[in-house]
Amino acid sequence: MLWIKDVTRGPAAQEAVNWLAAQYARFARWTGRVSAIGEEHREAAHAMRGDGAAVYAFWHARLSLMWAFPGVVRRRTFVLISSHRDGRLIARVMERLGLNVITGSTSRGGTAALREMIHDLKRGNRIGITPDGPRGPRMRVQMGTIVLAHASGAPILPIAFSARRCRFLKSWDRMQMPLPFSRGVYIFGEPVVVPREAENLEPYRLLLEERLNAITAEADRLMGHAPTPPADPGDVRGAKR
Repeated sequence: MLWIKDVTRGPAAQEAVNWLAAQYARFARWTGRVSAIGEEHREAAHAMRGDGAAVYAFWHARLSLMWAFPGVVRRRTFVLISSHRDGRLIARVMERLGLNVITGSTSRGGTAALREMIHDLKRGNRIGITPDGPRGPRMRVQMGTIVLAHASGAPILPIAFSARRCRFLKSWDRMQMPLPFSRGVYIFGEPVVVPREAENLEPYRLLLEERLNAITAEADRLMGHAPTPPADPGDVRGAKR
């Protein structure tokens, strides 16, 4: 059966998978009913620099419908996606959904991606980033997000999403896949501001992690799910191998 794997890895098959994934995401969003909590935090983050620039931070497990959160301005929103194979597939889906994609990660293309994101933020755009992606540990903020906010002066807006009808995949991040005709909730947390003069960035990393985990747990609670626990920082079971 190896020929099946060869076929599904071909360009035509991958494009078909990307198209189906994008159509499913649209269908789940169009048939769902979503609400938003903490919109004052979103408005505050957009007003902080006066140009609307902000870093949107959300866990990798909630990437599936994060593109659709209320108030997104797609022509000004750029999403950082890893350059590895799975990341390239996700990037094509995001592009089909109308988002701009920046390719890179902390391990591949990180420096170039950081420069590009700083440039976009200086132009008043918004950057979507998964602080625990692309390899984890699950729900643990990596320092790259804090470095980006420190270098650009843009605030970080924590965002969480959960759906009542969904499936939790057995992946390293326990990805949530919303089902059609479901209720959903977005929660915006209090922005995290990293002062340009700050020398020790660790407190801001911990603060973002705390706020993201708190609003994600609250979103799950509202949708009737037990919170997903963060992985131990050094636990390889909470990371992609």
